[in-house]
Amino acid sequence: MNRLRVPIGVLGLALLAGFAAPPAASALPAVSGTAAEVPTAEEQRLDRAAPQEILRRSGFDAVAPEFARALERAGSYAQAERVVRRQGARLWQRAVDRVQGRGPAGGDLSRDDDRPLYWARLGMTREVRQWQPAFGMTDVRRARLLDGLERSSRGQDAVRFPPREGVKRILVTGFDPFTLDRDVRISNPSGATALALDGTTVRTADGPARVEAVVFPVRWRDFAEGAVERALRPYLAHVDLFTTISQGRVGRFDVERTNGAWRGGFPDNENASSTGTVPVTDPAAQPQWTATTLPYARIVAARSGRFPVYDHTSVTEIPAGGTDPVIRPDGPTPGSQARAGGGGDYLSNEIAYRATLLRDRLGLGASLPGGHVHTPVLEFGAGNTDPATGAVTDPAFVRNRLDIVAQVRAILTVAASAEAPAVDAAERSRD
Repeated sequence: MNRLRVPIGVLGLALLAGFAAPPAASALPAVSGTAAEVPTAEEQRLDRAAPQEILRRSGFDAVAPEFARALERAGSYAQAERVVRRQGARLWQRAVDRVQGRGPAGGDLSRDDDRPLYWARLGMTREVRQWQPAFGMTDVRRARLLDGLERSSRGQDAVRFPPREGVKRILVTGFDPFTLDRDVRISNPSGATALALDGTTVRTADGPARVEAVVFPVRWRDFAEGAVERALRPYLAHVDLFTTISQGRVGRFDVERTNGAWRGGFPDNENASSTGTVPVTDPAAQPQWTATTLPYARIVAARSGRFPVYDHTSVTEIPAGGTDPVIRPDGPTPGSQARAGGGGDYLSNEIAYRATLLRDRLGLGASLPGGHVHTPVLEFGAGNTDPATGAVTDPAFVRNRLDIVAQVRAILTVAASAEAPAVDAAERSRD
């Protein structure tokens, strides 16, 4: 999920610390209700033909109506909170189960598809946004319900690692579909990978490794509010490897060597833009660059699947004392200002930057392998490229997604088999 400064296909242009928790329900004032919110740009896309077909052909079309009925039965705000978190967690588990082949498919859409989760969640958030309960709803309370629904339906409350004895721990992240105004049919292979790998075990050269996964929205505001740090902070000190994953360039995987502290402004799923330095806590101590500690040489050398894998080192910087951006094929120079990391200047670069900065601020950089992997663009079949008339799926589309997911699994297996990194502090976090 990136906005890359290299000539690639349109779909590859995108998707390449503390957080203050909201007050407890008991602390919220009992005031009269406020007006229901207008559906967001994301939620408004839900009524288009393709999302409705995806929901119908997966059996997820019943999720939002069932959720609405459960909300209506809530007689208090506390009950509503329980409904939201329970139903959100149920949606996440249902999506994981469907992708991993458990339970009924619910329709003829291939099980590997990540899109039912995305569109069903939006149906649920729209219900919360428009709900007017008899006991009243303040803006603060509605925001808290939406936050609980987002976290629980993205697996962020469901990370469960086994005891360490003999089992390594791997944490991965994926993203929602994006650039949906260009093609509302889009699937995101990183989200599909998260669903396929969550709770599974991979066999490495050093023994078994348990994978836990979470998914993030393609929204600038969530990242500015600390969503990444809040989701990852409880686990980074307890894992053996982490990898943020997003969709990148056509026909290739990239292990991104360097991440930059810059937002380039490409519109997100709410059609919002943001340009400037990545907003983090303690900005005075914020580095311009962070670096991967993944074993990139070993990953690139391995035969992990049909797509080539590259050690991607290029960045865009403003050199020390300069004023104009310069592309640096071999990484940033001392004292430079970031204008694009290896993964561009969109949310994939930002999640990589935030996760690796959190790693370093927790003092884990010298021992914890972690960084970003870009997958190939997930392409439809040759005869199914028109967004207006094309089918929501086709055999090539499914095959490409399955191959990408399988190759990510193989890459993780290689990475988890490698020795812990011995990375110089200057290489980890360049100023």
